[in-house]
Amino acid sequence: MVLRSRTLLSGGVVEMVVWRVLVPVPPSQHAFKYRLVFVRDGKRIVGYDNERGKGDHKHVGKRELKYRFTDIDTLVHDFLRDVERLA
Repeated sequence: MVLRSRTLLSGGVVEMVVWRVLVPVPPSQHAFKYRLVFVRDGKRIVGYDNERGKGDHKHVGKRELKYRFTDIDTLVHDFLRDVERLA
């Protein structure tokens, strides 16, 4: 595991989990599997993940958008920026 964090924020929970994998999760091309999520009142406000078959993407409210993964530091920065904006 590369990163594991769970924090309380604005009445919700921010959880970040990143694993190093031997084989990329298709169609992703990098060596990481990740799940970053901000949940409040049982609802996902923001989420970033790279689900098999979908690749790198993010959820903002009910919208699902493609996400361009470059590295873990940028991933965490982008996610926390969205959390801060929507918290």
